[in-house]
Amino acid sequence: MKSIEISAKLRTDLGTKYATRLRREGQVPCVIYGNGQSTHFSTDASSFRVLAYTPEAYIVKVNLGDHSIDCVMQDIQFHPVTDDIIHVDFRELVDGKATQMDIPLRLMGNARGVRNGGKLKQNLRKLVVKAMPADLPDSIDVDITNLRIGQSIKVEDVKPAGNFEFINSPGAVIVSIKTSRKAVADVDEDKEDAEGAAEEATAAEA
Repeated sequence: MKSIEISAKLRTDLGTKYATRLRREGQVPCVIYGNGQSTHFSTDASSFRVLAYTPEAYIVKVNLGDHSIDCVMQDIQFHPVTDDIIHVDFRELVDGKATQMDIPLRLMGNARGVRNGGKLKQNLRKLVVKAMPADLPDSIDVDITNLRIGQSIKVEDVKPAGNFEFINSPGAVIVSIKTSRKAVADVDEDKEDAEGAAEEATAAEA
């Protein structure tokens, strides 16, 4: 999995008053949960330019002076009016201990049902993955090439391509193809190709 580093300063003064002061200075109050303790720190708001505004997942190395902590972003809070980031929670990664993380889904291919006029509906854009830190994937690829109108792909239909497991409900629908006014009859392309080849062969013999 990709990783990103951010520079941070430990916070010793906690509370709303101090958090508000940090935000005025362009800093974001943060906390790392792990190993039975919490590490409070602040970092420049620009540190989240990649983390907060991309669908990709990252392991975050938080550099705190003479030591660093590997973690993953667990929750991010935005101001309801300005959309500024006001607080971020992280979860520490521990070697030898499995962790859970939201991993983005990537739909691969041009769905057959869409080619026939159907409408693609994606219900899930991320899956919750449980794995050792070293086994966390960058993304989950789902091939939708053969998906027809009226069909769907559920979590249970996706086989993990690595040493990890999905925590989502097996029956949860990831993507489906709905019919539409533009939909046309879904002709079996393989059968059509075979029939066309047979007709050509017959014509050649004649």
